[in-house]
Formats: sequence, structure tokens, C-alpha cells
Amino acid sequence: MEYLCKLIDEDIEMNPFETLGISQPIVKALEGLGFQKPTPIQEEAIPYLLEENSDFVGLAQTGTGKTAAFGLPVIEHVDRTLHRPQALILSPTRELANQIATDLENFSKYVQLNVVAVYGGASINDQVRKIRKGAHIIVAAPGRLKDLINRGAVDISTVKKVVLDEADEMLNMGFKEDIDFILDNTPVEKNTWLFSATMPREVRQISKNYMTDPHELTVGKENSANTNIAHEYYLIKNSDRYAALKRVIDFYPEIFGVIFCRTKNQTQEVAENLIRDGYNADALHGDLTQALRDKVMKRYKEKSLQLLVATDVAARGIDVDNVTHVINYNLPDMAANYTHRSGRTARAGKQGVSIALVTIREQRENIGKLERIIQQKFTKKQLPNAEEVCQKQLMHTISKVQEVEVKDEIKPYLPAVEEALNDLTKEQLIERFASLEFNRFLDYYENATDLNVTSGKSRDRNNPNATRFFINVGRKDELNIRDFVDLVSSVTSLPGKTISEIELKDSFSFFEVPNENAGGLEKLFEGFYHNNREVQVEVANNKSGGGRDRKGGNRNRRYGNNGGNRNGGYDRRRNDSPRGGYNRGGGGDRPRRERRRRS
Repeated sequence: MEYLCKLIDEDIEMNPFETLGISQPIVKALEGLGFQKPTPIQEEAIPYLLEENSDFVGLAQTGTGKTAAFGLPVIEHVDRTLHRPQALILSPTRELANQIATDLENFSKYVQLNVVAVYGGASINDQVRKIRKGAHIIVAAPGRLKDLINRGAVDISTVKKVVLDEADEMLNMGFKEDIDFILDNTPVEKNTWLFSATMPREVRQISKNYMTDPHELTVGKENSANTNIAHEYYLIKNSDRYAALKRVIDFYPEIFGVIFCRTKNQTQEVAENLIRDGYNADALHGDLTQALRDKVMKRYKEKSLQLLVATDVAARGIDVDNVTHVINYNLPDMAANYTHRSGRTARAGKQGVSIALVTIREQRENIGKLERIIQQKFTKKQLPNAEEVCQKQLMHTISKVQEVEVKDEIKPYLPAVEEALNDLTKEQLIERFASLEFNRFLDYYENATDLNVTSGKSRDRNNPNATRFFINVGRKDELNIRDFVDLVSSVTSLPGKTISEIELKDSFSFFEVPNENAGGLEKLFEGFYHNNREVQVEVANNKSGGGRDRKGGNRNRRYGNNGGNRNGGYDRRRNDSPRGGYNRGGGGDRPRRERRRRS
């Protein structure tokens, strides 16, 4: 305080981070990184975490600088003369763990600090060697850290600060047991800090179980989205989803965005289709090796990649500046994940747009729910028509001409160019030059149709090329959309992309498949059990409802509860399913499905 008063008396301007209590070497690193002033969460959290010896809960939207809010105080609390772990930061994914570790290394550029990132998919021996060199801070995905503790390769009994970052996602990914195990190996006398964009009931329970009278700080409205993000949706037919995606991308030629899909397979498929169609895109999902994931992220951060197609899990930890658009190719299964998705844009106070491609049913069931969660309104937009897209692309081409750098090295070639073009008038030259890049858009959009769905009376279900089915399983059977697709796909051997227009109710559901795949589909489910209940499927007789009545069919139908007694009854568990899937079995008691953990 005396030092601060002295500086004020001498009329010396202090860096805003220095006024919060951050030491000069770290402030110097922040200045080099372009940090000009603290964000609201940093401004309120940093002084408290530097001064108070207590547990802490910090809630703020994604992209508001939470890493620096806890990272800078963690660095300041480390005794660099002691070469042992003093701080532990847990994050749900390897990308986020790596991002946090990189940020801490950048923050501590001018101090001697050893930060080690620990996550699956990388060499465990290399990680052990780095830890044994004297790690001050360990940033870890729970699964890999638990493995290291069990091997006796890491001792976290000296940790004084534990940070749970993105705690809601760690629970969603099934890490609760791992977190319990890890915290049991830390000292009783420590501070636990929890940072998150949302605060669902499960995360609130974490604070009760692992923290003592935590100080809670909420910046902005709890669970709300960044107010710098414009939320928009386009109403489409499910069959036009990919065409609509391309229409949006073409209308924003300078887009630098993230496209979110529900599943790994869909993510890969959309990315491959975009690449095939000439877009600068690539995929990021859990089936890629760590080396490939690192390569994709490196290209994206360097902006040599324009479009990143990703799953929710893989995209956690994407902290890239100047993302202009987030496109929800599908809305997430869990509504709270929308906040995390949209938070990839409008970071550090910038503006951004979050776009959702939705059918009429998805509009009816999801948009209002999302508006309540993010506490903001969506704007319904019209997909641009062919003329609007072509005009936008042409003007983009012209702007590139105006901004191109003309190098002196081209001057010796200009006389030959002028001679070759001498017969063309100015107007002809402009026409041909513009057409050189523009013709492919004119050709593609020459017969383009209107992709907008304008009336709520036009139902996607009235598809003459698809057959709609009723099935007697739903949300009460522990199914979400992703699980439901896995279930139907495992029984029918149909690719997940052919199972569409899913309407998931509590005790029954509806879905559609192309007519060519519909024949005999009901019979494939004969003898199939889910959760000890016989699954029955039938064609929905009318497009607006169910097979027999809107409440799930004939009340006299036998649902059965004797899966364990039926010879040859089975369920299935597929290891590549995010939530378990299905495995052939022979009856008897079925184990409760568990969500697979990923580190």
C-alpha cells in the first residue's frame, strides 16, 4: 500500500494489472501479450485471490478471461524456490489443459516457473520426466492424472491451491470419481477455486462437497451468454442442412468460424464434404490422434484454417482470437452446452455471431428453452438467396483487389501483360477479371432454390421419401438423441445420418428413415430388449403423430419386463458411443450404462 501511495504521489501511471497486485515481471509479460486492462472477472477475482486464504467460486461467461483470473494469482502464490507441485489445475479436455498450461507459461515468461500439462494421448513418460524435474504447477485432465497417481509417478500432497476449471463439463464427461480420488490425495489444508460459465445443480453440489464456505463471485447473470454475441437461427428442412450450411458460409466470405456437430462421425463427414467442395476446413474430434488434433489446432490458431468442424468435447479449450461465427450444425443435446459453444466467439470484448440451423420441431422445442438459459433473444433470419450470395462474393473479390499488396518484383512483367490484354476495353477487362474467381459461384447458384422454411404448417415429417416409425422407448429409458441414434443404428445397421426427424418423448419416440431402408425394419427389433424391456417398433400411420395414438400406442401392447428370462434377448453396448451404446448379451441382469470417461 505504501508503494502504491508513493507512485500516486509521484503521479506515475501504473499498469492496471499492477494496481490489482500483480508483480512487475508478470505485468511485463502481460504487456507483451497485449493485455491492456483487466476484464470484469479478472478485476474482481484477482485481488481477492491474492489476499484471501479461502475457497472461491467464480462464475462468468465463456471468453471473459477466467484463465488469467485464476492463473495470475496461482503464479503469484507459488514459492519458486520449492521444486515441488504447489498448485493443481483440473480441466475436462486435453485441449483445454494444454491451452491453460501455455497461458501460464506466457504469463510467467520473466520468472523461473515450471508448468507441466498432463493429459491423455501424449507420452506419459515425457510427462513424468517433466514433473520430476520440479513442477511448480500441474495442469491436468483428470483421467491421466489419476493414472499417474496410481503409478506413484506424481505426488500432489504438497499442493496448496486446487483449481477446478469447467467443472460442469468434467461432471458431464463422467469424471466425478476421478475428481474424488484426486482431491483425496491433496492436503486437507488447501484452497479450492472453482471457475465455470454455468452453475447447474451438479456443480453446486461440488462446491458443497469439496469447499468450505466459498466466496462466490458472479460477473454478469448466472448461466447467461456473452452479451457481445448476436444469436440467430435459420429455419430449414433437415434434408437441406448441409446446403444451408454452405449458403451461410458463402454469404460470409471472411468468416473465421467453428461449426459444431453432435457426433464424431458427423463432424468428420461435414468436414470432408466441405473440403471436397473447396472450403478451407478440417475436423476436430476425439477419434483423432493427439498429433493430428495438435496439428489441426495449430493451423486454426495460425488462421491458415478458416473453418473448424468440432464436437462439443473437442472444442473445449479453443481459445482463439477473432472467431467471427459459431455455427450450430445441430443444436447440442444438453442445452447448457450452447453457452459454451457460442462462447468460442466474441472473446476479450469483441463482437461475434452464433448461428443455429433448426427445423420447425427444433425451433418449437429448443429455441425458447435456450433463450431462457442464455437470457437473450434469438433473431430469426432468412437464408440469403442466390443473388445475395453472388453479390456478396463479388464485392469480396473487389475488396481483395483494392487491398492486395503490389510488389516491385512484378513490374518487369507488366509490359508483357499490357500487350497481351491490349485488345480488351476497360469494361471487358473488369468483366473477365471478376469472372475469373466469380464463375464458380454463378454456376453453383444458377438454379439454387430457396432453402427457407417459412410456415409452421409445413412439417418436415411430410417427407414422401421417408417412412416414420413409432418406438416405445424415450427419455425415461436414459436416452438422449445421441444414444437414441446409437440404439437404432446398432439394431438396424443403418448409418446414423439416415436416422432423422427424431422426436424423443418420455416413454416413446418417433423417427424417420429413407423409404429404401424402411422395409422390414420393425422385424429387426423382434427380441430386442433395452433396460429389461422389450422394444417394439411400428410404422406411424399418420405423419402428424404416432403409430396408434399420440400417447404412445395401444395401451394393451405388451411391453414386457422379462428380458432376463427370454432366451436370446439382448442389448448392445458399443465402445465408440460417447455414452456407452449397446453390447450383445444373453439376457439376465443388464449393467446400468455408464458414460465413458475421456481425458
